[in-house]
Amino acid sequence: MKRQPIPIEEFVTKPYDLWHVQNLVLTSGDFAKGHFNAMTVGWGSLGVMWSVPFAQVVVRPTRYTYGFTEQYDTFTLCAFPKKYAPAVQLLGTKSGRDGNKIAEAKLTPLASTQIAAPSFAEAELVIECRKMYWDDLNPAQFLDPRIERRYPNKDYHRIYFGEIVAVLGRAHHRA
Repeated sequence: MKRQPIPIEEFVTKPYDLWHVQNLVLTSGDFAKGHFNAMTVGWGSLGVMWSVPFAQVVVRPTRYTYGFTEQYDTFTLCAFPKKYAPAVQLLGTKSGRDGNKIAEAKLTPLASTQIAAPSFAEAELVIECRKMYWDDLNPAQFLDPRIERRYPNKDYHRIYFGEIVAVLGRAHHRA
C-alpha cells in the first residue's frame, strides 16, 4: 500500500472509529533483530501531553506482547483496510506464544521509518511511537463500576504513552 509521511499537524482521523470500529494493531520489538510481536488493540487515545503529540496504549501483563512492550522503547500502531479485518481479528485472538500468528494472518512486517518496531506493508496508516511514560491502572481509583467489570481476572492494564515520531498513510487519513 502506497503511504506517504503525514506531518502531525495535518493528521486527521476520527479517533473513536480508529480505536473502536477499525481497531489498530500494536507492534513492539525490533524488526532488524526479528524479535517482535503484534496484537490488536481497541482501547487507547491520541492527543498532546507535555507539549508532545502522543499515542496512549494499554496492554495487559498476561499478553505476550507485554514483554516486548516492556523490553523495547518503540511501538507502532497500524490501521488496515477492511479487507484485512480477519487478519486483525486473528492478531487479537491468538497468542504469539503459540506460533507465528503474523505469518498465519498473511501480513508482511517491514522496517519502520524512524524506529526499531516494525510496521506492515498492508497497513493504510502507520503511527510510529517512542515510549515516554508508563503507569499501571490502579483499581482503587476506578470511579465507575463498569470499569472493574472489565477485569474479572484482575489483570489490570499497563498504560504506555508514546511520542508520535512519524505518521504515514494517505494524506488526511480518515479512519
